[in-house]
Amino acid sequence: MAKKLLLTILSSILLVSACTKPEVSSNEPPIAVNKEITPPVEKTQMELPNFSNLVKLVGNTVVNITTEAMQEATVDNQDDGSEPDDPLSELFKRMIPQQAPAQPQVRHSLGSGFIISADGYILTNAHVVNGAKKITVKTSDKQELDAKLIGLDTKTDIALLKVNANNLPMVKIGDPNQLEVGEWVAAMGAPFGFDNSVTQGIVSAKGRNLPSDNYVPFIQTDVPINPGNSGGPLFNLRAQVVGMNSQIYSRSGGYMGISFSIPIDIAMNIVNQLKQYGKVSHGQLGVQFQPVTKQLAKSFGLSKPAGALVANIVPGSGAEKAGIKVGDIILKADGKSLDDVGALPLIVGSKKPGDKISLEVFRNSKTMTIDAVLSGTDDALLAQNGKPESSKSLQLDKFGLSLSDIDARTREKMRLGVGVIVTKAVDLAQMSGILAGDVILSINNVPVSSVARVKDIVGNNTAVVLLISRNNQQMFITLG
Repeated sequence: MAKKLLLTILSSILLVSACTKPEVSSNEPPIAVNKEITPPVEKTQMELPNFSNLVKLVGNTVVNITTEAMQEATVDNQDDGSEPDDPLSELFKRMIPQQAPAQPQVRHSLGSGFIISADGYILTNAHVVNGAKKITVKTSDKQELDAKLIGLDTKTDIALLKVNANNLPMVKIGDPNQLEVGEWVAAMGAPFGFDNSVTQGIVSAKGRNLPSDNYVPFIQTDVPINPGNSGGPLFNLRAQVVGMNSQIYSRSGGYMGISFSIPIDIAMNIVNQLKQYGKVSHGQLGVQFQPVTKQLAKSFGLSKPAGALVANIVPGSGAEKAGIKVGDIILKADGKSLDDVGALPLIVGSKKPGDKISLEVFRNSKTMTIDAVLSGTDDALLAQNGKPESSKSLQLDKFGLSLSDIDARTREKMRLGVGVIVTKAVDLAQMSGILAGDVILSINNVPVSSVARVKDIVGNNTAVVLLISRNNQQMFITLG
């Protein structure tokens, strides 16, 4: 019995072994045992920066600025209810107590600033302190110091202050040229008077030109900036100041998502001049210019719209002395392409009077290099005084123009060597922006001195380029 049980157990073991033994094909390699592979971890959310360490490092370099200025007060005349011709009006005036003359009022304003040297130099906006009789600086540790205005420059909106103190914490100056669009930045200041406020955002654009500011290539950000932030610093994540908060775009008076800061290298250039001279001088080329449109580019033989089209030259300026002519198109200034016409005053304004500037100029389908020496201030441009007297006239119906000669006496009074006056502009001329009273100085770059000359130049042309003078300004306009 025991022997039979033992044989049964052995048979079961052999059967199990046969069933569990893997079959290996002689034509296929053995299957390798794979180790478990962990897939790479993907970040599903960008980590936001923490600004707390930045505030600890540089928060004590930011100051609040309070100014006092005298403002003339005005009081409306009292209305006694009587008619002007009423015989009793004088009696009413004597019976009604008259208000004492208004006294000048003290106007207070708030702003921000930051310390740029341990011995008390402070940077802020010119519009914060311009016209102030008293300037008070309040530090982060609640000290209140009287500040002296060293100087200011309204063209760049920069002012330099000095307080009588030493061993002050100071900012580290960064390089705004290294800023990248999309980079995180932080602003500090006193919006609406709330001291030591910190806001953050990103760089939205660089080199932004604003219509009212021709000397600053602004840094555009979406950092919340409000009244009181003006003059405060803009920091990068390395705790370096890269700009000064200056303006906002707003229809309500408050922040609407677009803020502008002055690059710190522009500000420090102004600081050096204010320290040395107490004032700032900007280089002037001495030209009036306009953007090159597609139509103007075609008319002048330029392959694409680019550069600054010279419409007028100041007599005696560096531009005139260098040989720049009306109708030249400045393509580059100091090697920098003028794809945006607003870049020209930025480049010129960053230089001092007496500095040289190299210009790449397009003239008569050729490119040339002209070096000019910048002057300090523009001389008076051509002046128009009154409406010129006219004699001979000409109708250019295909362009919608009526023109007349200018008599010699009026031409001398207006200081015009050439030109005919527009007496009527309709149809094409009107749609192109020409107005009655405009003076046409040249057609297709040929000076015109009479309507007879106009007729010869125009001939059978169906398209012309006019150089006109209007209210002391010159500009090119295409017709056709």
